[in-house]
Amino acid sequence: MKNHSTTRRNLGIASALVLGLIVASCGGNSDTAPALPAEEVVATTVPETTTTTTIPVVVNPLTGAPAADESILNRPALVVKIDNHPRARPQWGLNQADLVFEENVEQLTRFAAVFHSQGSDPVGPIRSGRAQDIDLLGSLNHPLFAWSGGNSKVTSAIRKSWLVDLSHSVANEKGGYRRESSRNAPHNLIAETTKLWSLAPEDAKPPVPQFEYRAADEPVTTASKPTIATKITMDGVKVMWEWNPDLLTFVRSQDDKAHVDMQDVRVNAQNVVVMSVVYGKSGSSPVAKSVGSGEVWVYTAGVLVQGTWERTDPELPFVYKDITGEVIKFTPGRTWIEVIRAKSAINIAPGEDIKKAKYP
Repeated sequence: MKNHSTTRRNLGIASALVLGLIVASCGGNSDTAPALPAEEVVATTVPETTTTTTIPVVVNPLTGAPAADESILNRPALVVKIDNHPRARPQWGLNQADLVFEENVEQLTRFAAVFHSQGSDPVGPIRSGRAQDIDLLGSLNHPLFAWSGGNSKVTSAIRKSWLVDLSHSVANEKGGYRRESSRNAPHNLIAETTKLWSLAPEDAKPPVPQFEYRAADEPVTTASKPTIATKITMDGVKVMWEWNPDLLTFVRSQDDKAHVDMQDVRVNAQNVVVMSVVYGKSGSSPVAKSVGSGEVWVYTAGVLVQGTWERTDPELPFVYKDITGEVIKFTPGRTWIEVIRAKSAINIAPGEDIKKAKYP
């Protein structure tokens, strides 16, 4: 180790030498001050700073899932009215739709399948629209509407509405409409989503998000209960959605038979909304009243969240709240919305026998 007194003496000598040099430079006649010895030059180091930029994940507005193809995000939503008559099954496109509304029609149900993040070529079978479609689909920001047609009253109402009419009579071959030879009319009209999107107006805009979604590490609300299935009585159809823990999705049955699509894949969804509404009537057709409020059951991530739905304007999305008043958050993925009559659904809890549970 060094002696401290020797060190202090050396520092004092060095300081005196430096001071002498400074005085000499100030008192001399030279225009250029002598440079400090190299060993006396002090270097100043500026610490480097690193900036981290987080790039937000772009998600599909109707699924809340990361967008696989950002180039299609600006296209409009496309709604296709799909037949659910026994002779129309199995259907094309139900597992490719971001949202599907199942609505009561005359002694049967019909699907309003909403496509945005992906399409289906072909899609169908396509059937007629209903007056209730106008309000039910109003929050999708002027979606394209593919349907086979309707009576004069319904046709007039739809053409005056915010739905963009791409009916069979309007779009025809440009929309890919054709009759499938393996089916019998009227259950054999199909089209192509790729061609239907090509007919969108120049000012068409994408849909706005319809739900709030949970983050990957965010738990489901504590205002929930475990479930294994729900059974629903629609007009002319008995529907069951059953939780599949292996697939982490709900799978669908109709009239106690697995509901599969044309690819023989079970119809499935990450979220199932069972929304109780009041049905009025226009002639022989039921009319779902989708503005107002009512009871709702939201099935997501293997649990049931009970609450209410509310909507004050048909051009705004439904608001779903749990029994505590908090907005219900969905699992990112596809969603089915069952538009039911009051008291037409039951929940089946773990431990109950699904087969013995009766449809309401």
